[in-house]
Amino acid sequence: MDYNMIKDRNQPIQILHVVGGMNRGGVETWLMHVLRHMDSSLFHHDFLVHTNQRCQYDEEIEGLGSRILRCSFPHQPQIYYRKFKDILQNQGPYDIVHSHVHFYSGFTLFIAKQSNIQGRISHSHNDTRLLQSRASFFRRIYLMLMKRLINKCATHGLACSQSAATALFGPHWSEDKRWRLLYYGIDLTPFEIPIDKHELRKELNIPAEVFVIGHVGRFVEQKNHSYLLDICHEFCKRQPNCYILLIGDGPLRSAIENKARDLGMGKKIIFAGVRDDIPSLMRVAMDIFLFPSLFEGLGLVLIEAQAAGLPCIISDLIPSEVDLVKPLIHRLSLNDPPSMWAETILSIKNHEKIFGKNLGYKIIYDSQFNINNSINHLEKIYLSCMI
Repeated sequence: MDYNMIKDRNQPIQILHVVGGMNRGGVETWLMHVLRHMDSSLFHHDFLVHTNQRCQYDEEIEGLGSRILRCSFPHQPQIYYRKFKDILQNQGPYDIVHSHVHFYSGFTLFIAKQSNIQGRISHSHNDTRLLQSRASFFRRIYLMLMKRLINKCATHGLACSQSAATALFGPHWSEDKRWRLLYYGIDLTPFEIPIDKHELRKELNIPAEVFVIGHVGRFVEQKNHSYLLDICHEFCKRQPNCYILLIGDGPLRSAIENKARDLGMGKKIIFAGVRDDIPSLMRVAMDIFLFPSLFEGLGLVLIEAQAAGLPCIISDLIPSEVDLVKPLIHRLSLNDPPSMWAETILSIKNHEKIFGKNLGYKIIYDSQFNINNSINHLEKIYLSCMI
């Protein structure tokens, strides 16, 4: 890659990411990988967020020399317009606005274009076609307007999968040279560090010898925790000596905790909250990964689970690009009864040969989902914005 263009400027390319808030989640975790690994002498990243609350990654972002800029009125377009434009004029100058707020990117990139920002990137991180099909009349008008603004104002469009690209850019997205795929990358360093299985399970109050079903995700409708509990309830009937480890937080957590108690599973389920040691948990605290999502842009945690060598039981609605270590991936329909999912888990536990965890790591390492390969691709995109 030719970096002379940046060096001749005597300053890094200035990038402003637009995101709801930098709490732990798939998109935010990937952005942190980008911030940690991209050469800061060539690319500088700031973050415009839609919240006045401190988020889980804010301290690290600031420690790495980037800024958190707050523009907290997305539902009041006139106020948001003025604040955003003021940030672009007085906190920049920015070369690129990289917007991660799905359809709302139409408005953010409209403001960026009016402010003469050269590179304007709309990034699709989710397959929202199911939600779009359920949208109200007024919501459909909003979606139509935002799609038109994205088409008019974006110089580049990125998506984490073909499904995510179709959701934001339409079924013929591949015919427009501005739109392209950029697969997430994960940092594989944590998968190389020795971990004491007994100590970590002891910390979580999980007996060393039990079989553990794991899940990582926010407690929101998309992640389908209620159905996950139904599956685990069926599995526990067949295999009483098991635990369920749920990582994450969110608005539906209390409802899921209540359902777990109603099913009599309260003592078997560990609600571990938000954690920063997901690779370690996958490697030694989980025996299988269960992911029955209603939809996903890609499912970054599935890449991590495969790097950890975990068998993954997943919904057939998840994009196929995530199937990297094929012996580890087992797809089922959400139309199948929970008992069928439970039987599949039991079959894997009892009969499937243990797939070499090191081989799973190697396949991810050599793929485009290695953070180094992902960042190399993103750097080329940023440079293309400057031409």
